[in-house]
Amino acid sequence: MKAAFLRDRGVIKVGGEDARNFLNGLVTTDVTLLRPGLGRFGALLTPQGKITTDFLITEAPSGHGGGFLIDVPRPLAAGLATKLGFYKLRAKVVVEDLSDSLGVLAAWGGEPAMKPDLAFADPRNDALGWRILVPEELASKVADLVGADLVDSDAYEAHRIKAGVPRGGLDFMYGDAFPHETNMDRLHGVDFDKGCYVGQEVVSRMQHRGTARTRIVRVVLDDFSPEAGATVLAGEKSVGTMGSTSGGNGLALLRTDRVADALDAGASLSAGGLAIHLTDPNDIRPAPKQTVA
Repeated sequence: MKAAFLRDRGVIKVGGEDARNFLNGLVTTDVTLLRPGLGRFGALLTPQGKITTDFLITEAPSGHGGGFLIDVPRPLAAGLATKLGFYKLRAKVVVEDLSDSLGVLAAWGGEPAMKPDLAFADPRNDALGWRILVPEELASKVADLVGADLVDSDAYEAHRIKAGVPRGGLDFMYGDAFPHETNMDRLHGVDFDKGCYVGQEVVSRMQHRGTARTRIVRVVLDDFSPEAGATVLAGEKSVGTMGSTSGGNGLALLRTDRVADALDAGASLSAGGLAIHLTDPNDIRPAPKQTVA
């Protein structure tokens, strides 16, 4: 088992007697189902349905003061805390940015020998393992406790990419992508039965009409890696943009309908003059409609 401390992640705490209902009315995941030891994937959207911040969230046990802990990209933590404060109005809610004192340890490749209080399974993909909220100075000790070898965060990035899980700022731009485009619907990040939240109408319409035509897709690289942001071509036609890469694996934001038509016509894919291939051609096909488990 391996573990890596993710310095690019921060933690926000939302507490107070109204915290659960407050968050549930804002974000894409059903916060009413949370409990200590359980994590969910979600996002805060714009009213137009685009992602401002995606995150993992868990409920803190009473021994840690209760409330909800949000594992979020660190560059977005302060902004998210400010935005939540803006939304709270008269709700009995306290929002704190704990990023200077609490961070995120990712552990994967096995079952933890023990589960710390602030640990939960990553709900996006079983391959991503566990998230453990812990101060950076305790990362090595906690890795030992769960039976993991502490490695560099680059190893986690390679594992994330191979698992096909996008990262905001690399594989898509915040403020410019809908949840379906980043596969949140396939990664258990949108609950289509929970009721209203910011941007819900747009996301629900995309789900029920099947109008998502752009998605992040896993690709295999023949040799060198195209740069992030390189245009993906099907023959001579632009069909998308490269995202993050590691070794022979990568992610790309593609117009799936155009890619499907091109491949059916015998065209090949390339980016930056380098050949790429779909890891699984089914990634560009419509997925069965589903709700969060």
